[in-house]
Amino acid sequence: MSNIIATGFSSGSVDGELESLEADLRRLRELGVDTVELGLTSIDLIAGGRLIKERVERLVALTRQFPFRYTVHGLVSSNFMDPATAAYQLEAAKALVEICDRIGAGIIVQHGGHLRAEQLFERAESDRRERDALFELAEFARPYGVRIALENIFSTAPGQYRQTPAEIAETVRAVDHSNLVALIDFSHAYIESTYRGLNFREQIRAMAPVAGHLHVHDSFGRPQAFYQAFYPQEATALGIGDLHMPLGWGDIDWEDIFGELDFLPETVLMMEIGPRYRNEQAECLKRAQGLMLLNGGRTATAAE
Repeated sequence: MSNIIATGFSSGSVDGELESLEADLRRLRELGVDTVELGLTSIDLIAGGRLIKERVERLVALTRQFPFRYTVHGLVSSNFMDPATAAYQLEAAKALVEICDRIGAGIIVQHGGHLRAEQLFERAESDRRERDALFELAEFARPYGVRIALENIFSTAPGQYRQTPAEIAETVRAVDHSNLVALIDFSHAYIESTYRGLNFREQIRAMAPVAGHLHVHDSFGRPQAFYQAFYPQEATALGIGDLHMPLGWGDIDWEDIFGELDFLPETVLMMEIGPRYRNEQAECLKRAQGLMLLNGGRTATAAE
């Protein structure tokens, strides 16, 4: 039996208000989705690390209208390596854990940190700073029953310091906390492996044993570099960057990957394929459900 327990799509507000989130949740319910990852930082729910209570109450009431299993995406700009903002980042992340508890979400996504090229004097302490913050956040999340999922990101600027996918796995092992897991974003790993000349499959193999959450969307693993598309569809036409395309539009061999890797128990396969591809989401859902079955079949065979 697979350790992947659910699949679904990410969702958020398109205008900072709850109404647009509600509209997308209704659409996903009609599609037959049972699990949703909420991009809650697309809405003003926290100010200076403190909950905006009236808005949080409205969010709680909204989420209770739907039968979804929820996960939460934390700050997209999260960066525990940055000494200037790490304390503020931690306060906001703790507030998001409290919201997770209010809406029954068992996972919150935390992006791996980075340093700019000019932050040379911060490099020596950057990994320790991130590990310490992750441990503190995991300890805070423990009584709420929320797991922190540390996501691998790709380099976005020349000279930037950022951990590889395999190094993200080592960070999770070093922190060694039951409320901290790795999050494999397969497309991010593909892009970073291309950029650094690493073996993509080796990088995700290193993450799998400590991975408790998955982000799935397709790409060609081509770094964006200095190319700037006028329309996002132009980047898709060139196959460049973090495209978040429907499964099958890129060249990631999903069946081969899910036929090989094992993940931690209670893992959720979350598709970051947004409403721009609403006409393709139904087929993506079927394919993701097939990947779950494939992974479960492989696990059962290996156990025999």
